Amino acid sequence: MVASMTKYERDIVEVLETLDVTRWHGPAHTNMPGSAVSALEDGKVLYFPRLGFELAAVERRFLSSEVADTQAKNVSFDANTKTLKHAVGSAGDLDAIKAMMARYFEHALALVHMLLPQYANALESGRTSFRPSEIAGRRLSAKKDDTRLHVDAFPSTPTGGKRILRVFTNVNPNGLGREWRLGAPFEEVARVFANRAPRYSAASAILLNVLGATKAHRTAYDHLMLNIHDTMKADDSYQCDAEQNVISFPPRSTWIVYTDKVSHAAMGGQHLFEQTFYLPVTAMADSSKAPLRILERIVGRTLI
Repeated sequence: MVASMTKYERDIVEVLETLDVTRWHGPAHTNMPGSAVSALEDGKVLYFPRLGFELAAVERRFLSSEVADTQAKNVSFDANTKTLKHAVGSAGDLDAIKAMMARYFEHALALVHMLLPQYANALESGRTSFRPSEIAGRRLSAKKDDTRLHVDAFPSTPTGGKRILRVFTNVNPNGLGREWRLGAPFEEVARVFANRAPRYSAASAILLNVLGATKAHRTAYDHLMLNIHDTMKADDSYQCDAEQNVISFPPRSTWIVYTDKVSHAAMGGQHLFEQTFYLPVTAMADSSKAPLRILERIVGRTLI
């Protein structure tokens, strides 16, 4: 990992917790002074510099942007339904890609259960992604541009306050790092952007759900988080002047982060696996650290 200096930044120990974990399946021996759960809930990134995801020799041919649909850029796998989407190739290729992604899901799940056993019974599995395309150089609208600092919120998939926990692994075969920026603490971000959101409309949320524009009911929390996400990305001055650390995650490294709380931007890199999990706020060790509870304190009302 390489961390470089920016104009405004926190000490790296405030944003990153490095763990010398080398196996996806336990037991874990770490050098952490506290628990992994506490570090994550505080808004830190858990970084594993020696934890890589090994591809079989026959799978290395999939390290090409051509395995993903040009419209989607990423390949996705749903472990709940065993469904593969946006992959391109022969029937045999698609079966092999599905098996590769299912294996990554199993590894990520084992890692989270090993390090965060308090979450195991409540954790919900989301999408597995393989991102074979280069991030840098894409022409996207500000809302869709993940090279701009943001916290995760999804227009069509409201979480209702559930935490968004993600595991990432760089599998780049050419020595290229995954370049990230990590921004200010969530409460600072929320105090800048929360009051810019338009008033929440319960009637509009119901209509969006009825029309199929959202897969679940968009709560006042989801509305506020989505507006923070969009407004952050659209604010050029904030993107330039905000407190931020620049970090490069090298090949054969893994990291875990609550992307709904940690302000982040992916600036460059190619060939990444990512696994999303969801966790109810009630399953947290300290629910007062959840974005839901922080926003409720800021706006002075309940949001779900």
